[in-house]
Amino acid sequence: MTTPVNLNRARKERDRAADKAQADANAARFGRTKAQRLLEAAQAEQARRRLDQAKFDEE
Repeated sequence: MTTPVNLNRARKERDRAADKAQADANAARFGRTKAQRLLEAAQAEQARRRLDQAKFDEE
């Protein structure tokens, strides 16, 4: 016969694992230096300008 499982403990462990996964995702998403954020913004602006230049206006 197997040992009984404490459902409260299992629930808390599951919640902790989910919170840890969310924290890791947030750290990857928001945990950047100011230089990295500025570089990314400059690259996005450059890509936007390049796209605007390639537009064909039909008038």
